[in-house]
Parts: sequence; C-alpha cells; structure tokens
Amino acid sequence: MVMSKFHLSRRAVLRGAGAIAIALPWLEIMGPEREARAQTTPAKRFLAVYTPGGTVLDRWRPTGSETSFTLSPILAPLAPVQNRLLVLDGLDMPSARGEQHQAGIIAWLTGTAQDGNTNGGYGNGPSVDQVIASRISAGQKAKASIQIAVRWATGKAHGLLSPMNAANFESAAPYRPIPPRLDPVEIFTELFGTLNPSAGNDAARRLARKQSILDFLDGRYSALSARLGAADKQKIDQHLTKIREIEQSISNVPVETSACKAPTMVDTSDYNPRTGLNSADNGSIKDTSTDAAIPKVGKLMMDMLVMSLACDITAVGTLQWSDTEAKHTFPWLNLSEHHHYYQHDGGFKPAECERICNWYSKQHLYLLQEMEKIDMGGHSLLDESVVFFGSELSDPPTHKKNNMPFLLAGGGGMRTGRWVRYPNLPHNNLLVSILNLFGDTRTTFGDPRNCTGPLTNLT
Repeated sequence: MVMSKFHLSRRAVLRGAGAIAIALPWLEIMGPEREARAQTTPAKRFLAVYTPGGTVLDRWRPTGSETSFTLSPILAPLAPVQNRLLVLDGLDMPSARGEQHQAGIIAWLTGTAQDGNTNGGYGNGPSVDQVIASRISAGQKAKASIQIAVRWATGKAHGLLSPMNAANFESAAPYRPIPPRLDPVEIFTELFGTLNPSAGNDAARRLARKQSILDFLDGRYSALSARLGAADKQKIDQHLTKIREIEQSISNVPVETSACKAPTMVDTSDYNPRTGLNSADNGSIKDTSTDAAIPKVGKLMMDMLVMSLACDITAVGTLQWSDTEAKHTFPWLNLSEHHHYYQHDGGFKPAECERICNWYSKQHLYLLQEMEKIDMGGHSLLDESVVFFGSELSDPPTHKKNNMPFLLAGGGGMRTGRWVRYPNLPHNNLLVSILNLFGDTRTTFGDPRNCTGPLTNLT
C-alpha cells in the first residue's frame, strides 16, 4: 500500500497539559509552503515606530510618480528598501485635538482626541496596536505585545508616564495608557534569558520554581472553589484562568532555531534608562553619557524587537524613539542642544532638524533590513509584517498636523514600492486600513467624526 506523504501545517502547534501550546519553527516537512513565495503573505506581525517632532516637509517628500519616485534627502537612507515602502502623503490628523504635542502622540495610534477633563488627559479609545494584539497575539503568544522606548520621558515628564509620552492604550475601556519598558538589560533578560548561555541552570531553576508555585496555587484554589456558591465560584474560576495565562506566559519560552537566536548583548553600563527622573522642564540638565549611548542602545532595542517577533514571543511591538519633548542631545551628530530646541524652543532650525530626521531614517533602514534577513520558511519576517512609522505632528515650528510624515513597510498584502498621495484625508482612515490588513473588517476607528472609511490604493 502506498502511504500518502505526511504534511505538517505552518500553523501547527505542540499542545501540552492545560492550555499550554508552543508554536513550531518552520520545518522541512512544511516544505510545500515554500512554493507560495510569490503569493501574498497575510499580515501576521505589527510594529509601530515613533519618532518625535515631525519633519522638514519639503526635505521629506519624494519627487516623481507613484511607482517611479526618488526619495527625499531625509528618506534617502531608505533607498535600499524602497521597494518595501509605502510613502503616504496627504494624510491629516484632525483627531489630534488638545495640547499641541500631547494630542498628536495620543491620536497617532488611537485616532481620538486628548481628553482634558477626564481619564487623566489621555485619549478616549484603544490604540490600534492593542486591537491587533487582541486578534493575533493575546493568549496565543508569551506576550500580547511589547512596548519599549529609548531616552524616554524627558523634560516636563520627569521620567514618568504622562500624556506627553503615551502612545499605547489598552484595548478595553477605560483604555489606560501602557508605559514602555526602558531598561535594555531587564528587557533582554526577560525576553531572552533562556536563550542566553550565560544564564545556565539558574534560568531553568527560576522557571521551574515559578511553575511549581502556580501549580500549587492552582490546586489550592480548585479545592476551595468546590465549596463555594455560584457567584464566588465564578470569581475563582476567573482568577484561575488568569493564573493559567500567567503560567502559559512563563512556559512559552523561546527555543533557539535558525530564525530565533538571542540578540548580541552590548555593554549599556554608560546608559541610564531612568535618567528622565532627573530632568529639567527646559532640558537644561544634560546626561551626555546616556545621550552618547543612544545609537547602540537603540540598535539593541531594535534587535530585541525583531527577535521577539522571530521567536514568536509576541506578534505586536512598539518602539518609541524618545517622546514628544525629546529633550536630549545628539553628540554623535555634533548637536549639543536637545531636539525640542531645534524645533522651536531656540527658533526653528531646519538644517539641524533634517540631520536628526535623516539619522532616524538610517535606524528605520536597519530595522527593516534585519527583518528582511530572517527566513520564516520561504519568506522573510518582513514579508509577513506591517511596520508603521509615524510622529505626533508634521511641521515643527507651527505644530501643524497636515500632511503627516507617515510610512508603511513590509508585506501583509500591501503593494509596496510606491509613493501614494491622498487629498488630505483623515489619518483615522489609515488606522482602519491597517486593521483590515489583519483581518479586522471594521470600516471606522477612533473618533467617527474623523473617519470616512479605509484608504484605497494600499493593497
């Protein structure tokens, strides 16, 4: 008898006791999927990348036509990945109502206005990344999403979460802001400690201890719930569910494969992730050691985000390059004043702002090229990802939010390699379109007064 050839689905998982499920890396037995390289790869990962202070618009906008265009001086570093980009032109951000910078960063991913009376001055809705996470990551990955930031909460925020630096908001009411993680060493240890040879048996012992504690609590609560009334039993059951989710998170540690490897750790002892706690409102207190370390720390943060996706630790991430104040210096660019100074505190200085924006484009290039290197089984990590680059305003001296400097990159059904211009449409339409790439069929997002439906000409 001729036996049919066994084939394993790319979506296959190994299921253990309880709710534990471990995603498999790409295997040779999944080989036939390699033949689908020319087909559209559905969006499976989402990254949002924030850079502060808008841009210098006439040095940002490309020239040419939709499919045959030349990148501007600010975007020129992205030329090696131009075919993976969608340069979006003509999108406004009318939902950004409130304080000039604060309203912009709140609206960027939520499409809602800043609420100056309630909710602590934050927004009134979820951020698009968290909505996506609830669809493709929460309960399926070790972490629903990962939020990290470099040189964050400067100036008036004094190192703390505030409407000046909050980009991510929970997917359910009351839509609380989610602070990013700041310490690169803590992030590395938490995400990749089990892949780090130096961790040795200590990491395994810590993991086993956490699991045994959870199992012990599970048994105790199960015995108790049998003796309770219906209402209390429901509460206990909900609590047990939460404990099991935590256990799943602890158990679902990454396993090293050809795609999943711990990033190279660098010495960050000269970088103080909490230096914002000592900041001055006007940026006059400078931490030159920490500022000088921003490039290497930023690279490490990008490496960790990329590997978090490749190792299936999460499917959703956000990287904030500073905050809306950006009151830190740029020693590697020979700029001794902070970014806000060059935007308007010291009078608008377009040449200096252009240099800063151009440097950020170089960081975007690195991120995209690292994603493109990783083989996820016949296609790259970038092919199955959507990356959204944005800011809180467009024009630094006026704080205007017309013609926002937005970029999309990756795959997920998008037709990239294009400069797409729109007739001053609300950016909420873009947020809806991003959701649609992940299978969400809604036609409005954020403030409905500022949303007319998904954008055309993206896919």
